[in-house]
Amino acid sequence: MSYQVFARKYRPKTFDDVLGQDHVVRTLRNAIAQKRLAHAYLFVGPRGTGKTSTARILAKALNCSGGPKADFDPDEDICVEIAEGRSLDVLEIDGASNNGVEQVRDLRESVRFAPARGQFKIFYIDEVHMLSNAAFNALLKTLEEPPPHVKFIFATTEANKILPTILSRCQRFDLRPIPTETIAKHLQHIASEESITLEPTAAWAIAKGADGGMRDAQSMLDQLVSFCGDHISEANVLDVFGFTSREKVAALTSSLLARETPAALSLIQKEAETGRELSQLLGELIGCLRALLVAKLDPSADGDGIPENLWTGLVSAADDYPPDRILAAIDVFAETEGRMKWATNKRLHFELGVIKAIQTLSEVRLTDIIKVLTRGADFITPGSFPAPAEKPVSAPATVQPPAPAPEPVQPEPEPVVEPEPEPLALEIPTPEPVPAPVEKPKVRPISGGFSAFDSLIEAAPEVSEVPVAEPPPWKNPQADAKPAAPEPPVVPIIEDDFYNDPLIQAALVKFEGKIVR
Repeated sequence: MSYQVFARKYRPKTFDDVLGQDHVVRTLRNAIAQKRLAHAYLFVGPRGTGKTSTARILAKALNCSGGPKADFDPDEDICVEIAEGRSLDVLEIDGASNNGVEQVRDLRESVRFAPARGQFKIFYIDEVHMLSNAAFNALLKTLEEPPPHVKFIFATTEANKILPTILSRCQRFDLRPIPTETIAKHLQHIASEESITLEPTAAWAIAKGADGGMRDAQSMLDQLVSFCGDHISEANVLDVFGFTSREKVAALTSSLLARETPAALSLIQKEAETGRELSQLLGELIGCLRALLVAKLDPSADGDGIPENLWTGLVSAADDYPPDRILAAIDVFAETEGRMKWATNKRLHFELGVIKAIQTLSEVRLTDIIKVLTRGADFITPGSFPAPAEKPVSAPATVQPPAPAPEPVQPEPEPVVEPEPEPLALEIPTPEPVPAPVEKPKVRPISGGFSAFDSLIEAAPEVSEVPVAEPPPWKNPQADAKPAAPEPPVVPIIEDDFYNDPLIQAALVKFEGKIVR
């Protein structure tokens, strides 16, 4: 007999052999026991989760001798024919290669014929989402009201591509990804059956890399047997498939929590140089941070496959961070993972993500300040302030008498206020009123700006003190009748002295001006 790979040799034969799909198995068993059989079933799930195997087991349960019954004999000849795909009553159709209207018409013709040996004629269409819309529409009437001896079983990985009219005519079963522990135990069972020494850490590494697919894990184990022989270690798994060990993931997480950027970048560099898949390392890092976040919210949570000694150190290192800070770091790596899918330089984006995550863990937020202030306020008790409050009450009683001492200083403003109105009685000689608007338009404007004025000051003769006084307040004859407010005495300026001022003379020379009277 020719060699069979592990995925075919250890394919489930009965409902008891189906692993990780208890909800599907229980429903099908109860339906068979209660004779509540639907005419169409739809199995949806990722690759390698048991869609085809479950469909064949259901076909065996329906067409076995004395059936339908859930506990059948898998070694019965009719069950063996169904398992090997040579039964005339169970037709397996590939939806990718038979997706036209002509193939559906042939199927509708064969539906009319009774089963040759079993009780039902079963049509199993794999990858049913590959059928065209015309083929789906041609199948609608037959699918809704098939003959009593016909059963349809569909399987797909993309249920969103199936028409809603097809979905509404089927009983849908969603097969879940198989847990890592379940895959690891099954690999150990296969290794014991094949007389292979498979280390538990190696089985866990294979199951983690399979990502919920039992067929992928069995194919990887088959490849490792060809590479390593009868003894498989974790190092062999990491070397063959480029996976990262849990110790490296824990070391990278520890460097991240300790905010040691050089150590984290050095670890990423070593993993990249040894040919490790950085996307897989990033996924492992996100899973480790997610486990830490769940552990902070639920202390009874496990370490998601990380060894106990490493997990204890990571939990203690994460005690310094609140859950929202770890959640922010996970968000940073989630964005990094999205960019790495389409980037050619994955290492650059990974390193940038690590730096941003460390900065996120190091930053101080407003919530941290509020928490610190709240903690400080918790130490303030209602009895902390009575002693200081009593002292101000008793102190004023003894210090009150010397308070009137500064009262004699108040007479000081009296001599200051009274002498001020004395200059008002003086008679100030006022020169003849000269109309101000006559002089202003006749003054020649300065066109040189600030620079010209600076040069004017430089050209003026040196004068130690230049007496500058405000022009006399010329009064209007009409304003004399009204009582004017008291103003300080102003010294009158003679007109000739004003025009003979050195600054005025220098301005006249600089700008070649003249005085117009």
